Amino acid sequence: MEFIRRRIEQQVFSLTGLSLNQIDYENPKGDPGLFGPESICWKVHADFPSMLCGGIGALMLQMLHPLALAGVWDHSSFRQDMIGRLRRTSQFVAGTTFAATADAHRLIDQVCEIHRRVKGVAPDGRPYAATDPELLTWVHVAEVRSFMAGYLRYGDPDLSLEDQDRYFAEVALIAESLGAAEVPRTRQQIDAYLEQIRPQLCFDERTAEVLQLLLTAPAPNLLTRPAGYLMARAGIDLLPEWGREMAGIGLSPVQRNMVHAGMHVLVMTLRWALRNGVSRRAKRRVGLG
Repeated sequence: MEFIRRRIEQQVFSLTGLSLNQIDYENPKGDPGLFGPESICWKVHADFPSMLCGGIGALMLQMLHPLALAGVWDHSSFRQDMIGRLRRTSQFVAGTTFAATADAHRLIDQVCEIHRRVKGVAPDGRPYAATDPELLTWVHVAEVRSFMAGYLRYGDPDLSLEDQDRYFAEVALIAESLGAAEVPRTRQQIDAYLEQIRPQLCFDERTAEVLQLLLTAPAPNLLTRPAGYLMARAGIDLLPEWGREMAGIGLSPVQRNMVHAGMHVLVMTLRWALRNGVSRRAKRRVGLG
């Protein structure tokens, strides 16, 4: 059983930022990072299964914004190297949450530098830039809304409204550090923001291609293929109802029940297998491991 557990753990880590081996989460000792172990984001982001399906749902939601999609389409290797993109995104989220303070700021600076080079013209003729404060806010809201949806579905369905608001207030720090403006800081503000921006969203041929890539992404090996298939459908299930309708990817009640049942088994398996993830390492850094 120990061999199986380690094998699963290795396979999972190969898909995350840990495989890049660029951050030492256990040092320097005593450094709480940007948030510290008492924060809600440490609790939410420590639940890997919730974060993974939430991250997939976030990308699906983000791509409904034509300017966000244009930036990824023109400047990202996402379509050719989906796993590489997953690793880099995973490292940024994990690092800004759990890494020591200097490492977290270094990651933010690196992303800001990348954003300064991402600019162009969308197919509809509108200019876009990754440094656009409004666009940064959209990307952030789509992401953290999806992370919370994943956590409420597969982590802690009873997380209080107060703690949900605390979460959104905490992670607003990262968005603001990247240059986002007027970042929603409560669940109510998140919902209001999404209603306000819906008229700007669309589902076109490019969005359909990205969605198809997510749903048919090649797995690293036969062991991870069923999990990847299930996670992608769980990501669909986390989208707002209007997002699923816009993309034409609704799940039937039978399909939804099958996803929930399969995810229950997968979540339990992953929690059993993952014993040395970034949150465990960060806890040892601050003397809690």
